[in-house]
Amino acid sequence: MDLVPFPSERGFLGFLRATHGDLFPTLPHQSQFNRHARRLCGLLEPLRRSWLTSWAMVDCPQVILDTKPIPVMGYTRPKTRSDFAGSASYGYCVSRKLHYFGYKLVMLTTLDGIPVAYDLVPAHTDERAAADEILDQISNADVWADKGFLGERWQHDVRATTKNRIWTAKRQNQRRNPAPFDALLGSIRERIEGTFHELQNTGRNSERLLAKTVEGLVTRIASKVTHLVVKAVLRARFGIDVLTFTVINDA
Repeated sequence: MDLVPFPSERGFLGFLRATHGDLFPTLPHQSQFNRHARRLCGLLEPLRRSWLTSWAMVDCPQVILDTKPIPVMGYTRPKTRSDFAGSASYGYCVSRKLHYFGYKLVMLTTLDGIPVAYDLVPAHTDERAAADEILDQISNADVWADKGFLGERWQHDVRATTKNRIWTAKRQNQRRNPAPFDALLGSIRERIEGTFHELQNTGRNSERLLAKTVEGLVTRIASKVTHLVVKAVLRARFGIDVLTFTVINDA
């Protein structure tokens, strides 16, 4: 559903019934489909890691690190009876000047936009603490990040424990990087914006997933991240470009 993609489960099921009923003669009702889909997280993540290792041909000498807000409820809406109470929190996205209640999606991607590692943390979590949740999944890589990941001591600790090197721009009151370096950093970081744009604007909007439970939210995030890996697998393994529904002829 995220790969094709469809913005809703109802629309996806209607498409299958109308065009591929012979392949799926016993499609469930939408409510049953939703219950089954919510339980897929334990399957999606092992599949994503397996495809990433076996087929996507991902090498990680350089990766991009960033975070994205994932609101789950209205900011002023009462939270005590919500399934998100106790795990989600209030947070603020500086780049978008956004106050929200929910989580922060922290992600490492290759320069080609393939997710290597990701996690959901409460929205108030410091950027560097969020990064600690995933940086130990790679080693000896150049990690390109924004100013939220500044901190010489933290960067030194990351390098000592994981051998990863964090590269960021500097603040106005700090010794500036050479201009060519900042230009390179800016061009590299634009690539993850493309990845986050696809997560938000392709199929179900990642900021409006309408999940009512933590399990449902986690599964929907896992599905959206996994579909980016599937696209890479189809392209690398079978020469299929999902965006244009064409077969790539390398010759």
